[in-house]
Amino acid sequence: MKQIGIQIRQRRKMLGINQQTLADLAQISINTITKIENGEININFQKLYAILEVLGLELSLKIKNKEGYL
Repeated sequence: MKQIGIQIRQRRKMLGINQQTLADLAQISINTITKIENGEININFQKLYAILEVLGLELSLKIKNKEGYL
């Protein structure tokens, strides 16, 4: 989760918006945004989707087993 938080912070800064604006637009508390960006909490899919929508990002998943990708 920490890597997701880092990417969210980088994109937010690239867009020139502060945490409060992101929180307002995603309808999530600023405290939660801060904790997500710092990797302090796990984020549920609904909150992640809301943040990604505001930041103009998409989620891509790769599923793999122990031997490699499926």
